[in-house]
Amino acid sequence: MDFVHESVLLNECIENLDIKPDGVYVDGTLGGAGHSYEICSRLNGSGTLIGIDQDEYALKKAEDRLKGCKCNVILVRDNFKNMKNVIYELGFEKVDGILLDLGVSSFQLDDGSRGFSYMLDADLDMRMDNRSGLSAFEVVNEYTEQDLFKIIKIYGEEKFAKRIANFIVKERSVAPIKTTQHLAEVIKSAIPAKFRREGPHPAKRTFQAIRIEVNDELGVLEKALTDGVECLGKKGRIAIITFHSLEDRIVKQRFKELQDPCTCPPDFPVCQCGREPIVKIITKKPIYPNENEINFNPRARSAKLRVAEKI
Repeated sequence: MDFVHESVLLNECIENLDIKPDGVYVDGTLGGAGHSYEICSRLNGSGTLIGIDQDEYALKKAEDRLKGCKCNVILVRDNFKNMKNVIYELGFEKVDGILLDLGVSSFQLDDGSRGFSYMLDADLDMRMDNRSGLSAFEVVNEYTEQDLFKIIKIYGEEKFAKRIANFIVKERSVAPIKTTQHLAEVIKSAIPAKFRREGPHPAKRTFQAIRIEVNDELGVLEKALTDGVECLGKKGRIAIITFHSLEDRIVKQRFKELQDPCTCPPDFPVCQCGREPIVKIITKKPIYPNENEINFNPRARSAKLRVAEKI
């Protein structure tokens, strides 16, 4: 299978990273290396690109794409939640920019064997790193009905979460749910017919919820935000693309807390807690893809970019 991945909000990311030719930049979600290639094209021989990805195949393809770049290119197989350790172990104290594109890569979605897609039949998996233990099979077949309900309700924002969890538990009591198509059919049967005829595929939200649980995506984001900002040098920037309202909420809230960390009551005339701002928010509102990009790449539709600068 050819590795094809359209980089979302590419120009907007590059512009807002404010790249220094001799700087050190981290692409924590390397994927197809579209963003990394553009970063590298703006770096000179003294600049460095650190690319991190969990997916071994993605790293091999990225290595091919970044061959010939004049800057230093260092590729690491790891989860971006560990970026602080990666940066320090490579001998860097601070970096000038960090990019996180939180979308699942097109390669992972389109490769039926990975079990991410409700459109392609495969074993239930959904692991972004096949070395990790928990897979979608365990979540679907071993979690309690209450836990399934919470995951689907919170991570999928699915209004039929209770029915879907109930239908899953009933179905697996007969035989384990082993494939994506089997799960998609169970979900579809749980959603009333009139709601199946409009909007996105009936399984979309539940598959998203299970994927988030399998990969601990929100927990990973929380840690990466804290560690990433800590690793930035003065005026270094962190740019984050989200595709889910929960992710965007986490980024928005964390940036606000870092820009205004004061915990004093609003009626205090002078700050007593002594907490000073750590970042300046560059994007007062999120940046969205334009209509042309959405037409070219429909998966970009829900993307939002937020950027902050270290003070």
